[in-house]
Amino acid sequence: MSNRRFLFSGSGHGERLKFYPNMKAIIAEKQSVGMDIARVVGATEKKDGYCTGNGYMVTWASGHLVSLALPDTYGYTKAVAEDLPMIPDPFRLVSRQIRTDRGMVTDIAASRQLKVIDEVFSKCDDIIVATDAGREGKLIFRWIYAYLGYTKPFQRLWISSLTDEAIRKGMANLKDGNDYDSLYAAADSRAKADWLVGMNASRALAIASGSANNSIGRVQTPTLAMICARFKENRNFISTPYWQLHITLKQGEAHRQFIHPKEFRDKKAAEAAYRKISSESVAAVTKAERKRAFQQPPLLYDLTALQKDCNIHYDLPVDKTLAITQSLYEKKLVSYPRTGSRYIPQDVMAHIPVLLEKITAMPEFREYRRSLDLSALNTRSVDAAKVTEHHALIITGIVPEGLSEAESMVYTLIAGRMLEAFSPPCEKELLLMECVCGGLDFHSRSTVIANPGWRAVFSRKEDREKDEPERDEGTASFTEGEEIPVMGHGLSQKKTLPKPLYTEATLLTAMENCGKEITNGQAREAVKDTGIGTPATRAAILEKLVATGFVERKKSKKTVNLIPTHAGISLITVLPEQLQSPLMTAEWEHRLKEIERGEETPETFMQGIRDMVCELVKTYKTVLGADVLFPSGRTVVGKCPRCGSDVTESKKGYFCERNDCHFGLWRDNRFLVAKKINLTKKMAEALLKDGKTYASGIFSEKTGKTYDAYIVLEDDGTKTAYRLEFERGKANGKQYS
Repeated sequence: MSNRRFLFSGSGHGERLKFYPNMKAIIAEKQSVGMDIARVVGATEKKDGYCTGNGYMVTWASGHLVSLALPDTYGYTKAVAEDLPMIPDPFRLVSRQIRTDRGMVTDIAASRQLKVIDEVFSKCDDIIVATDAGREGKLIFRWIYAYLGYTKPFQRLWISSLTDEAIRKGMANLKDGNDYDSLYAAADSRAKADWLVGMNASRALAIASGSANNSIGRVQTPTLAMICARFKENRNFISTPYWQLHITLKQGEAHRQFIHPKEFRDKKAAEAAYRKISSESVAAVTKAERKRAFQQPPLLYDLTALQKDCNIHYDLPVDKTLAITQSLYEKKLVSYPRTGSRYIPQDVMAHIPVLLEKITAMPEFREYRRSLDLSALNTRSVDAAKVTEHHALIITGIVPEGLSEAESMVYTLIAGRMLEAFSPPCEKELLLMECVCGGLDFHSRSTVIANPGWRAVFSRKEDREKDEPERDEGTASFTEGEEIPVMGHGLSQKKTLPKPLYTEATLLTAMENCGKEITNGQAREAVKDTGIGTPATRAAILEKLVATGFVERKKSKKTVNLIPTHAGISLITVLPEQLQSPLMTAEWEHRLKEIERGEETPETFMQGIRDMVCELVKTYKTVLGADVLFPSGRTVVGKCPRCGSDVTESKKGYFCERNDCHFGLWRDNRFLVAKKINLTKKMAEALLKDGKTYASGIFSEKTGKTYDAYIVLEDDGTKTAYRLEFERGKANGKQYS
């Protein structure tokens, strides 16, 4: 693409930039990061979209300002079989697109900032790239660079925290931008491959099923398949009874319960075993063994491990945890959040004792300071060979101030995990006893905590291991060879239980571990530590499944389960196994890592993707045909406020049936998505009937809290918008911790 030049007039952006010899441009990923870097390098004069001073011009992107063009750009305006497969050559880059009631349009804010970046780049000799140090950060810059048509040399600022010290050190040790070409090549190839598979599969399914707007993705679809499979397994599970036999032996005032290891599936067999024991029976102790065991502390957090714990302990959705941790990062309080590593290198370990001193000064951990020996820290989490692009999540040592309740919770969890990771193991005393009574074997296992070690940081019952039974089996202790009268025996009836439905925490675990079932050795090796998706994308994958109406959250007792909708189950029913299996993702990840290492070329990888897409389209055309069973008919949710026609439900939202009326309520409207609200059918019905609906859990990025309020529909005949209306007397709504 030729180099573009956007010259500013006097309005909007102030006076035109002047050219300064040896001026350096710095581009960050977000404005807040750009402002921090600008302050450190002395670019203190603020302009619209950039800062300047001391020989630097610092500007910023706002995430992906540039993206791959949609099919319409290439002339694929309708879902017709003749256009498939769609294989752009070359791919085109466009300014970011956003969804509106009128469809996809160019984001004005993105176009405006691209003009600022172009003008800054044009006035500088050199470019310093300070986007997030990872695959996506590289992609964000390189697509902007390519879209604007630049060939100027650039250097890379590669840092893992935003403290002033880290920024200064990184600026003093800038890397050659071309050193990361392979990282960019992997990110670019991944994005284009996702486009080819997602766009072609979605349109092929739309043609085959007659249902538009089918959202299919390389990682999204196998994730949905896992949720559907677990849901079906849970709902189709038939519980069966079983019986367990136990005896109780007494020693003075103490007692101990022994369990027969066999679970009886037949009631008559269980009762026959029960009758072998009477009040006159004697048990012969055949084994009494004591031994010490050590439960090692957990590793430091990566993003996924943090998201799981936040969901388990605080019911925080995974996307909210990511947003909060990103906020802590931008406040310089924690290291880079989108990390997939749970280890730190030795040079970072050198700073840990000082950081632990600061953590133990926090009110929550002052008591623990007495038992922590800073001169003998556990080094289980120290291994430079296992550090990927960024080391594990740790605090920076800057004292937090003015945090929201949610930010404080997450910060405390990260700090507490550091205490756990560098603390001594939990020391336990295990006691195993076995005996024979009535010709049947019985055993008893118990555990006593001799030294809690790391478990004293939070003292959670969830930290117990399987050798620590929840029930009290007694404290009596016997020696081998003793014969003890039986003081009681019993037969307990129990029943088998299904695997529980996925929660956000257990789904993350499943996504991490799904590679274990892959038989292809190289593919399994590629995802053995990462699974499908990345720590940075898993939250977005789940939110997209919810936003597109394939998955919904349902609260049950103390947990929030992930349930596939009818549309989600229907989609998985008709998709080829190739798209449902994590194998394709695993194979991709293996080959993308080879691109990162320079062992495979992007051209070879992309040719394989193009060949696969051609076969995929052929599968749809020959196998699915027109016989795909998809939800028939549409559900009417109300009357259109513009023309009075029926508004019906679809996967993307609720839309007027009249072709020339463009009214619609999108499930993923930007306002609602920002507030973490999914527009349900019930809410849409209320909006159409009453003009407003009451919603719980409306998220505020400013406070990090959730609120209750009315969502009011405002439609002017051409566009639809929403606003919040709090109940009278509740200016801030109802807050939830």
